[in-house]
Amino acid sequence: MTSSHTMQYIGLLLLAAILLQTIAVAVTFIYFSNVLSTMKETFSKSSVSCLMRANLRTIKAQELNAAEGKDDPCWQVTQQLHFLIEKSMSSRYQKEISSAVKDQDDFPRPKIAAHVTGSYIPEKDGGGQPNRKVYGQKIQSWESEKGLAFLQNVELSDGELVLPQAGLYYIYSQTYFRHMLIEEDESDREEEDRTLGESVRGKPMLQYVYKKVSSYPVPILLMKNARTTCWSRDTEYGLYSIYQAGLFQLGGGDRVFVTVSNVSTIDMDEKSSFFGAFLVS
Repeated sequence: MTSSHTMQYIGLLLLAAILLQTIAVAVTFIYFSNVLSTMKETFSKSSVSCLMRANLRTIKAQELNAAEGKDDPCWQVTQQLHFLIEKSMSSRYQKEISSAVKDQDDFPRPKIAAHVTGSYIPEKDGGGQPNRKVYGQKIQSWESEKGLAFLQNVELSDGELVLPQAGLYYIYSQTYFRHMLIEEDESDREEEDRTLGESVRGKPMLQYVYKKVSSYPVPILLMKNARTTCWSRDTEYGLYSIYQAGLFQLGGGDRVFVTVSNVSTIDMDEKSSFFGAFLVS
């Protein structure tokens, strides 16, 4: 009898223990569920959530109703982030602009350039006084102001460009030749036919670009180009152009000019005959 009561007492104790354990597990589950729910809600309102767009729908709703969105932490986070980005970018570009302006002030680069064009002003004495120091006849009647021509910190004097500053210059020149065939006496024609043939005649055309420096008495030849053409006697005139260009180191006050084999044959149209220079570095 005593043994039966003991077994019942042990069974009740086990049942009570199991019941208490079940209650403890249930309470623990409910507690941690509440904690997780609280953490989730806190995360959904945190800055990380806003940046990860975990609360994107809320943000879109706030865009529709900005007055209500100001009370939400995500709205404040995004506004502060935008403000910081704008401030950072503005400060950065302001420094870059200030640095660029300062560099430009420290290393000014004057614009030195000239482009002179043909002018129909008659050449004096066939293109300047005879000069044994240079080949050809110097072109003096360049236009420096009208049409396509201009001078920028460069002077034009006696057909010569005066360069104000030492440096590396790009110099170019084009001359447009127009050879007219003049009627000749029959005796001269027969003599020329025997010498050159009955179908063609040749005319040499040459273009030179010189520079003048104060330390040297004779102009220095920079470039030379030549062309010999032939055409039929039946042709009224012949048109040919010569162009040349190059980079040259020049000093301050140096002068550059152009000469040709026969200045009277040059077609001085501004788009056909021109001459120029500009500072490269």
